[in-house]
Amino acid sequence: MKKVFALVMAAVMVLGMFAGCSSSNAPAATEAPKATEAAKTDAPAAAAGAIKVGAIGPLTGDYAQYGNAVANGIQVAIDEINAKGGLQFELLSEDDQGDPTMSVNAYNVEMEKGMQVLLGTTTSGACAAVADVAKDERVFLLTPSASNPVVNEGKDNVYQVCFTDPNQGASAAQTIKSLGVGEKIAVIWNNAQDYSTSIYQSFMGKAKEIGLEVVSDTTFSDDSNADFSVQLQDAANAGADLVFLPIYYTPIVAIMQQADAAGYGFKFFGVDGMDGLLSVEGFNTALAEGSYMLTPFDANKTDELTSAFVSTYKAKYGDTPNQFAADAYDAMYIFYAACQDLGFTAETSAQDVCEAMIPWMQSYTYTGLTGEGMVWTADGCVSKVATAYIIKDGAYASVG
Repeated sequence: MKKVFALVMAAVMVLGMFAGCSSSNAPAATEAPKATEAAKTDAPAAAAGAIKVGAIGPLTGDYAQYGNAVANGIQVAIDEINAKGGLQFELLSEDDQGDPTMSVNAYNVEMEKGMQVLLGTTTSGACAAVADVAKDERVFLLTPSASNPVVNEGKDNVYQVCFTDPNQGASAAQTIKSLGVGEKIAVIWNNAQDYSTSIYQSFMGKAKEIGLEVVSDTTFSDDSNADFSVQLQDAANAGADLVFLPIYYTPIVAIMQQADAAGYGFKFFGVDGMDGLLSVEGFNTALAEGSYMLTPFDANKTDELTSAFVSTYKAKYGDTPNQFAADAYDAMYIFYAACQDLGFTAETSAQDVCEAMIPWMQSYTYTGLTGEGMVWTADGCVSKVATAYIIKDGAYASVG
């Protein structure tokens, strides 16, 4: 997953259209590979002289599902690209457990190994710490999943592939209002996370603006994320019919289980942190039935690109890819396009890569797994669509 920075934002729509502004000289949209170019799981290893791509995230710990998804998504893209011949890439992946200090240490390790670009880090708090160092050292950072504005505020070298927290919060409020899925809203959020706090703040602002009734507003912290009886009781006492959860899937599992055990009949609405809920080992997915979320990626889509990616990912890792894996896959293909356009090689310094990438990103258009015609502002913010989904029969189904 994530302080306020200048943000260009179009009117929030029912399906969560997030606005940026494209350059007037942007080239025709570049697309990720078609299904016929899907990776083979036995793709050859990167040849000597490969361009070194860094990834940092929680590969162990509470948020490991996110970090591993990002690393795996990048690796799928690298396998595809390396199998083509020509430019070759090598992934440098380090575990930070979502901790900022560990993340900076991991960054230093990867720099010592010759990292030329960083596709990370995964979570916003860790990414913000690394971004401060990367700005000083002029290393380009394209994060697939760190969505809080703090990661790129005042940093010209940091760009996001995921849509931002303020846009998620505002879009969630607008979607709830437009779809009429809740009349009295309870909010449960994590006051110890930039990610959750930022989404919560923008949600509450938009809810007030559009007349959405919030009847219960409760919070928790990372050291009190096991028992949600107080929060759920407050929601029930206030007569809430829908609970908005701008948090990660781990506490969402506990909230759904405890709400069911107490006999509450709430509906639930989450944002991208909910993605991965259905893959939690031992979780009764029936408890999530009828829940809503916003995400730019649906693994059940049947277009060629999505089908090929999901098939390859499942074969390689034995799991269904989530949004974070898809964003990471797109991030790698964006960097691959930059390498082709800008002539990067294994000998190009990280600093030279950085200075060339900054203007290039502002004139580039990309279509991939998580959006069509994606463009970026000078603030590093992406324009892309997040669609509202409902969990139906244990899978995502589009609401729109």
